[in-house]
Formats: sequence, structure tokens, C-alpha cells
Amino acid sequence: MKLVKKNIQSTARNVLLAESEAIRLAIDGIDDQFEQIVHTILQSSGRVVITGIGKSAIIGQKIVATLNSTGTPALFMHAADAIHGDLGMIQANDVVICISKSGNTPEIKVLVPLLKRTGVQLIALVSQTNSYLSVQADFVLKAYAEHEADPLNLVPTTSTTVALALGDALAVSLLNARGFTSQDFARFHPGGSLGKKLYLKVSDIYPNHEIPTVSLLATVHEVILEMTSKRLGATAVADENGQLAGIITDGDLRRMLNRFNSLQLDQLRARDIMTPSPLCINPDDYAIEALKIMQERSITQLIVTLDNQIKGFVHLHDLLKEGLV
Repeated sequence: MKLVKKNIQSTARNVLLAESEAIRLAIDGIDDQFEQIVHTILQSSGRVVITGIGKSAIIGQKIVATLNSTGTPALFMHAADAIHGDLGMIQANDVVICISKSGNTPEIKVLVPLLKRTGVQLIALVSQTNSYLSVQADFVLKAYAEHEADPLNLVPTTSTTVALALGDALAVSLLNARGFTSQDFARFHPGGSLGKKLYLKVSDIYPNHEIPTVSLLATVHEVILEMTSKRLGATAVADENGQLAGIITDGDLRRMLNRFNSLQLDQLRARDIMTPSPLCINPDDYAIEALKIMQERSITQLIVTLDNQIKGFVHLHDLLKEGLV
């Protein structure tokens, strides 16, 4: 095959323009019927079953994944497999979304009467609104695409993009209607850094560390030993009641050496070199909030406190290890 290198950038831009324009036009199709579809799914005690064939099947699988992750139980049924046994997964209280550009493919024409026989609500996500599928469906999601993005008008591009965008619009509309929260999202996404940002708390991290702590009257030698033995690059300073009075970090020690001579060092106490009223975080706060504070203040550790009682430390390395950074 002869490789034609000219107009590559122009071709790419035209594809994106064609698809973005088709999505823009799809906005006009968001009407009262779209709202009825959302209410139908919300009121259903079953699942959303999405079916299709070819590229439409691939789009359907993505929409299923989005629905499941945002609180709407969904599953995918391939249109060709449905008529060879998979139709058994359909229950009478389900809502079925059938995706098809033409709405007139042989598989769809065979499948639709079988679906209607089960008593399910049928939604057509279709480009041609006068098609067999559109006429037979209870509701129609208009995924109109006048022209595919390829010059031959053959490759499913614009039509599949519009179908995918409408699936996203439906999923997010259902999400909002359900009052879906970030905590709900975390329940469905417990793995990976995304899930950890939503559920990992400071209390899940700080118990892994020892708690470097010195008194207000601790000597410089005692401060260095405590910091070295606990290996966090800092130590908390507690008052006579055991409450947090300050923090001493590696940076505080370096500044101390610049300010005082060797004779003065023997006279210094923790209270003389500490940073009073340091930034702290509560055990019940989310770990991502600890990361935000560290990044904004350019620090590497936070003292964990509850009612000004020292509970432990959370270090930037902990957050790196958890994949939050």
C-alpha cells in the first residue's frame, strides 16, 4: 500500500471537528424523552442491559462500565450471542438499551421481538430515528450522525463517538439523580490510586511509625538522638502535660548551626530551636488532604494530633508508597 503523508494534520483536525460538531448537534436531542428514560431506569428494580453488535457492542461495554462505577447496575449482552442462549440473562424488570447506527441490521431485527416478549422496557440508542429499532422501542436516544469522519463515510467514527457521549450523559444524569457521592464512588473503586484518594485516611498510615517526641527541656544531643533513632527527619516537642508544643525538623537543626556557635549549643534546649504551633492533621482526615498540605507548604511530614495530643507522624514517603503522588 502506498503511504500518503500529505495533509495528515488537516485530516486529524477534520475528524475532531466532525465528531465535536456531531456531539454539539446531539444536545438538541436531549428532551423530555431523555428525562423519561432517566426516570424509567431509576424506577426499575432490575439492571440496565446494553446490547449491540460490531463497534456498537464495544461502545456498549464502555457504557456498562461507566454505569456500574457510578451506581447503576448494568451488564452487557452481545446481540449475536443473545439469540444463542444469552437472552436468558434478561429479567422482566430490566431495562434494555440497544445500540445500533442503522437500527435495521439483521441481528437487531431478530433480537427486538424476543426482547419485547420478555416485557422489558426497550431503549433504542440509534442514529436513524425512522428505523425498525426506533419504531419498536419504548424510548429513543437520538445519536444522529450525518456523516462518518472518514472520507468514504464507512468507518464507524462519528456515530460511535456520539453514542458514547450520550452514554456518558445518561450515566452522569443518573449519578446526579441518585445523589451519588465521592464516598459512593470510593466503594466501587477501592483499588489503585484513585480509590485510595477517596477512602485512605491518615489513621490508616500513622500507626506504622514510632512517635519521635522530646520534652521542652531536651538537650540538642537528645533531640538528635531521637530524630536519628525514629528516622522521620523530625521530632515532636511535648509540654509538661504531654500536649504538642512544637516540632523540630532537619531544617531547624541546620538553622540552629548557622545561628549559634559550638559553646552555645550545649546550653540550648528543644524549646529554643523548635517551630512552635506546627501544622497538624487529624487521624480522621483523608490522606490526600495531608498530601495537599505538604505540597502547599513544601514540607515532608505532619504531626497527627487529636485534641492537641500527639498521636504520630505521617510522612511524604508514606503517601508516595500508597501511590497518592
